[in-house]
Amino acid sequence: MVDYIVVGSGLAGICFTEKLMAEGKSFVVIDNEKRSSSLMAGGMYNPVVLKRFTDVWKIEEQLEIAMPFYAELERKLGVEFMFEIPLYRRLLSVEEQNNWFHAADKPNLEKFLLPKLVRKEVPGVISPFGFGEVTHTGYLETKTLIAAYRDYLTKMSAYRVEEFDYDSLSYTDESVKYKDIEAKHIVFAEGFGMLQNPFFKDLPLDGTKGEVLLVKIPNLNIDFMLKSSVFLIPVGDDLYKVGATYDWEDKTDTPTEEGLNELLEGLRDVIDLEFEVVAHNAGVRPTVKDRRPLLGRSRESARIHVLNGLGTRGVLLGPFLAEKLYNNIENAMVLEESVSIHRYKKFKF
Repeated sequence: MVDYIVVGSGLAGICFTEKLMAEGKSFVVIDNEKRSSSLMAGGMYNPVVLKRFTDVWKIEEQLEIAMPFYAELERKLGVEFMFEIPLYRRLLSVEEQNNWFHAADKPNLEKFLLPKLVRKEVPGVISPFGFGEVTHTGYLETKTLIAAYRDYLTKMSAYRVEEFDYDSLSYTDESVKYKDIEAKHIVFAEGFGMLQNPFFKDLPLDGTKGEVLLVKIPNLNIDFMLKSSVFLIPVGDDLYKVGATYDWEDKTDTPTEEGLNELLEGLRDVIDLEFEVVAHNAGVRPTVKDRRPLLGRSRESARIHVLNGLGTRGVLLGPFLAEKLYNNIENAMVLEESVSIHRYKKFKF
């Protein structure tokens, strides 16, 4: 018997598995390696909703847990995947400049928004009204992290690549059994794949498709992330990630002409330089209509749990939510209603 089965090895699964290791728990991780929005994500993190100039929900708690978490994970895996660099928000009018100053004066935002404008000219960037600078920002190279982590688990003999067969899962009051594995608990961290899960498929997961480009811009030399109608993230060798689209209808991982054109239009609105599209990827984010995650146990069994709904801010939410769910399972700490699946009364979880 092991302590846990974890289904999924994207950001949510990695964060929960790391918590298990930190607590000395045994586990097996299962993933079919077919769909993962974490692999396609831009990986950017920032503490402010820049469209409305508001702080992110529980952001200080998230940062306090996430930054040392990823630093330690880099050390353990022996790879670099976290890059802390500033974020510039391109301002589009005098009104937006005034809004920036107003937001920077708010007690909950003053540590994240610098109270002066960046007025320097950046060759190739169209920015007549300057920029606002956001701190405590950066990005993860999620592909690097996930590949290194799967390899790490494989060397531990704790990782299986297979399609999870829900019909092969049985449970009692004391344990769950999946094929040849018996465990005290199972945690599903499947992302958008949760809609196929018979234990949680009734939850209101509403995936949002996002498309991202990798472009080569030889004459753009910036050492910061840039946010306007699209974001640009410098990843080295004149390469930049450009994203992201939001499509609430299409639930496939197939890049589209419409998504490409939307991103190209946004990029041309920001820069007046020649560029080359190197790659075009798409994935479905596990988003929830009320913009809050999905944590808790199934109505069928106290041994079956879910960790999902990280949405567009999974980099910072992942470590924070893994702590919450672990303490709920092991230490009987009650999940607050804003993250618990029990907030959906009609589903009677």
